[in-house]
Amino acid sequence: MAHNRCLRCKSRADLPLRWSFLAWFLVILPAFVSSAIAQQTPSSGPLTLNQCIALAKAAPSTVKRAKLAAEAGRLGTRSAIGSFLPQLSISNTFTYNSPLLYDRRTFSFVALNGIHEYASLGTATLDVDTSGRLLSQLGRARANQRIAEANLAISGRDLERSVAQAYYHLLLARHLAAAAHANLDTARNFESIVQKLVNGEEASRADLNKATLETSLMERTALSSDLEAEMANHDLASYWTNDVTTPLTLAEDLNAEPAAPLHAMLDKPFLKRPEFRLLDAQAYGFRADARQSLSRMLPQLSATFQYGIDSNRVTWRDRGYAGIVHLEIPVFDWLRNRSEQRSFQLQAKQAEIDKAIAQRTYSKEYQDALASVNANYAQIAVADRELKAAEENLRLSKLRFQAGEGLALDVVSAQTSFAQAQIDFYSARANYLNAQSALKVASGQ
Repeated sequence: MAHNRCLRCKSRADLPLRWSFLAWFLVILPAFVSSAIAQQTPSSGPLTLNQCIALAKAAPSTVKRAKLAAEAGRLGTRSAIGSFLPQLSISNTFTYNSPLLYDRRTFSFVALNGIHEYASLGTATLDVDTSGRLLSQLGRARANQRIAEANLAISGRDLERSVAQAYYHLLLARHLAAAAHANLDTARNFESIVQKLVNGEEASRADLNKATLETSLMERTALSSDLEAEMANHDLASYWTNDVTTPLTLAEDLNAEPAAPLHAMLDKPFLKRPEFRLLDAQAYGFRADARQSLSRMLPQLSATFQYGIDSNRVTWRDRGYAGIVHLEIPVFDWLRNRSEQRSFQLQAKQAEIDKAIAQRTYSKEYQDALASVNANYAQIAVADRELKAAEENLRLSKLRFQAGEGLALDVVSAQTSFAQAQIDFYSARANYLNAQSALKVASGQ
C-alpha cells in the first residue's frame, strides 16, 4: 500500500512537468509555423529580376494552369498504358425470372436460365490489340502529354518575358521621372535667376517668359513621368499581388554600365524553341488519330475468363469457369472511318507545313533580335556622349547668359536638349536589356 501511495505521489508530481511541456509546445509551434511562412515570403529588400519572375511563377498564373495540364497529360498516358493490361473485376448478381402462369416450375423468360439465378463471378478481360486501336490511343495520349509539356514551356517563357518587360519598364519610368524632376528644379532655378535679373533691369520680360514656358513644360513632363512610373509599378506588381500601389524596390539600376553582348556560336539556335516541340506533338497526335480511325476497319480480338458460380442455387459445389474469345470483324461503314483517317492525315500534313513556316519566321525573329541587341548596345555609347555634351552645353549656356553674352533662349534650348539626352540615355540602356530578353526568347532559351 505504501508503495502504491508513493507511485501516486510521483504521478501527481509529474503533472506540472507535463503541463509545462505542453505549454512550451504551444508556444514553440506558432513560432515554428511563422518561421516557415517567413521563409516562403519574399523579403522586403530590393527585388532582382529573377526574384520577380519567381514571385510571378509562384502566384496563380498561366504557368500553374499549364502545370496542371501537363500533369493531366501524364496521367492520361498512364491510363492508356493500363488498357494493355488485363482488367479484373468481381460481379455479384441475383436474377428473378417469373414462372409461367400455367406451369409454376417453368420460367417465363426463355433468355434467362431459371426462376432464381445466382451469379458471383471473377472476371478477367484482355483486349488483344490486333487492330492497333489501343496502340493508337496510347499515341494520342502521349501526344497530348507532349503538347501540354510544350505549352508549359511556352507559358513559363512568356511569363518570364512579360515580367522582364514590366521590370525594365518600371526601371526606365522611374529614372525618367527622377530626371524630369531634376530638370524641373533646374528650370525653376533658372526662372528665379531671370526674375531677379528682370527686377534689376538686366534682362527682358521676353527672357522671363521663355524661362516660364520652359518651367511649365518641365512640370508637365514631370507629372506625366510620375504617372507613367506609378502605372509601371502597378503593371509589375500585378503579376504576383493585389497590392499594386505599394512602391516596389528594385535592385537593378540603369546607371550601371551594361555588359557587352555575348552570343554563343550555335547553328540555328531558334530550333530549340518550344513551339517546334508543340508542332511536332500536334503532328504526332494527328497521325495517332489516323491510326485509330484505321483500327476501326480491322478485326479486334478480346478474351474473357470467368470463374465462380452461376447457378439456380447458392452453393459453392456448382462453381466452374468459362473462357470467351470474341473476334469482331468490321464489314462496311459507308467509308466513314476511311474519310476520318484521311482527314487526320491531312491535319498532320498541315502541322508539318506550319513547322516549315515557323522555321522561316523564327529564323527572322532570331536575326532581328540579334541585330537589335548589337544596335542597342552601340547606341549606349552614343547616348553617353550625347548626355555629356548636352550637360556641358547647358552649363556653358547658363554661364554665357549670366555674363550677359548669351540669350535666355539658348539656355532654354540647352535645357530641352539635356532633358532629351537623359531620355535617350536611359532609354538606350533599357532597350538594350529588353533586346537581350527578346534574344533569349528568339534563341529558344
